[in-house]
Amino acid sequence: MSFDVLVIPEDPENNGYILKPLVSRILTECGKANAKVTVLTNPRARGYEHAKGLLRSQLFERYRHMNLFLFLPDADGKDRGAEFRALEDEANRQGVRLLCCAAQQEVEVWPLVGYRDQLGVRWQEIRSDISVKENVFHPFLAAHGNPKAPGGGRDVLMGQTLNSYGALLQFCPELADLEHRIREILA
Repeated sequence: MSFDVLVIPEDPENNGYILKPLVSRILTECGKANAKVTVLTNPRARGYEHAKGLLRSQLFERYRHMNLFLFLPDADGKDRGAEFRALEDEANRQGVRLLCCAAQQEVEVWPLVGYRDQLGVRWQEIRSDISVKENVFHPFLAAHGNPKAPGGGRDVLMGQTLNSYGALLQFCPELADLEHRIREILA
C-alpha cells in the first residue's frame, strides 16, 4: 500500500530541494522507504502566513487523499507551538493528518549540519540566528553549491548531510521530534 505525503513549505522553489530528500529519509527511517513525497507547488506558498492560510482554505480539502501533511516552515525567532497545535487540531477535525515542525530558525539550517566544521561559526550561533539564510547559508551555498543546478545545489548539500543522519537529529532536535511523531502515527 502506498503512503503519500504532502510537504508544505513556505517557499517550494528553494526549500523543496532541501525538504524532499529530508522527508524521504525520515520516512525511510520510519519504515516507509517507498513513500511518495510531494512538495506543494500548486498552489505555490509565498511565506509562512500564506502557507498557513492555504492549509485552511484549500489544502485540507484539495489534498485530502494524502496520508500525511507536513507543514515545515521557518521559526523566524517565534514560538509557533500554539498555532501549530490549532492547525493540527483543525486538520484532525477534517480527517486530515497534519504534523507541523518549524526549523530553528530557518529550513536552511538543516543542510548545514553536515558542514558544521567548515562554517567558522559556533553551532549555537547558527541555530539562534534568525537571518541564518542570509548570514551563513547563502555564502556557504555560493562557495560549495552549484549555481547552474536547480536549487543551486541545495539538494546536494542536504544529501551530504543526510549521510550523517544521526548528527542531523542530534543537532536539530526538532527533526528528532518530527521523526518520533511520524513513528507514532505509523504505529
